[in-house]
Amino acid sequence: MNAWSLRQGTERLYQDRREAGQVLAERLVSYRGQPDLLVLGLARGGVPIAWEVASYLHAPLDVFVVRKLGVPQWQELAMGAVAAGGGLVVNDSLVNRLGIDEDTLVEAIRRETAEVVRREQAYRGGRPALDVTGRTVILVDDGIATGASMLAAVRAVRAARRVVVAVPVGPVSVSRHLTDEADEVVCASTPPQFEAVGQAFVDFHQVSDDEVRRLLAEPTTAPTTEPTAD
Repeated sequence: MNAWSLRQGTERLYQDRREAGQVLAERLVSYRGQPDLLVLGLARGGVPIAWEVASYLHAPLDVFVVRKLGVPQWQELAMGAVAAGGGLVVNDSLVNRLGIDEDTLVEAIRRETAEVVRREQAYRGGRPALDVTGRTVILVDDGIATGASMLAAVRAVRAARRVVVAVPVGPVSVSRHLTDEADEVVCASTPPQFEAVGQAFVDFHQVSDDEVRRLLAEPTTAPTTEPTAD
């Protein structure tokens, strides 16, 4: 049975993504120390939060790239999303309502898939993605609004043994919807009047590519030390 954990109807203001990550990490303490655990931060905004989660749980961290499929002439409105590894979500009702033709949709998928590949290479510097097969994967973002990006990410890590969605803020309705495909959804705050993810943060600056690379280079697990000879 899928599960979800949230503080329904509560509203919390985080100072920044670091604080949000620390709060979220405490909600995930049951996963601490699991040998097959992997934390994936959705780029870019989810990576600082994911670093705090991975560090607290003593788990390896990797970046996961998802790109929104923007409606032509209105790019802020998502008609779907594509994710690394082939995850795809399309809002068919929106596409049909706006009369978006198949060629336009296919071109958007092609363009954003190419950008996913480019960003993955830029963030890792040629290092391959960590394998999710048979592992417990925690997907972390700085929040969910429509849920399209997170849903695409969930669908892209099907090879995992268990998929957990973890966010500091989002609407109740979307959190419930994600439980249809994720094994667990942890949402630390669900404002009764949800408008945007940024409303939950004092500092909600745009995370840069350099910040993502820097965090990926910082270890989240204690180094293994070899025993010394007497």
